Amino acid sequence: MPHLYYIHDPMCSWCWGFRPVLQALMAGLPNTISSSYLLGGLAADTSQPMPDEMQTRLQVTWREIEKRIPTARFNFDFWTRNTPRRATYPACRAVIAARTMDPETEQPMTLAIQQAYYLQARNPSDDTTLIALATKIGLDKQQFTQLLKHHSTQQILESEIGQVQRMGVRSFPTLVLQHEKSHWPVAIDYLNVKPMLTLIQDILVD
Repeated sequence: MPHLYYIHDPMCSWCWGFRPVLQALMAGLPNTISSSYLLGGLAADTSQPMPDEMQTRLQVTWREIEKRIPTARFNFDFWTRNTPRRATYPACRAVIAARTMDPETEQPMTLAIQQAYYLQARNPSDDTTLIALATKIGLDKQQFTQLLKHHSTQQILESEIGQVQRMGVRSFPTLVLQHEKSHWPVAIDYLNVKPMLTLIQDILVD
């Protein structure tokens, strides 16, 4: 069966902007195509504050996304309320921990992280934020905390990052359709689901 991979990071701002169209895409896929999400891991763990230059660059990116995608919203209070770090692996591990506890919570966890980061000006690089979000979506606090910090969760993340790199993916979000032992990139359209569905159908009939 053909399989569509969505490669993302919960702290990827373009992934946040793409979310509404992604939902339409997944809902519009034929039932002859399976799908799954892979974590690409934008930035490894660090305790160092994000350099001012990078903070400025990311805020410029947020404004660019708002201009390009009319539905996208960002709370710029994040940059004054927090000490930002260039660390997205904690958020990625949180998604894996949630998925491990209950596969049905993978998407709610991702959404909770995105909303906390982009709308509520909370820092998903901090374990305390992630644990609070997991509890809010109904996961057991103690079990989630253990999984978030467990070496097996990091191993899963490293495995997914390796899989993504073998596909040749270097940026997020990315869509890759696996069909007949080949991997086909599906160009992202941030505003319209139809071109992606058409391209997927074209690949399947070639």
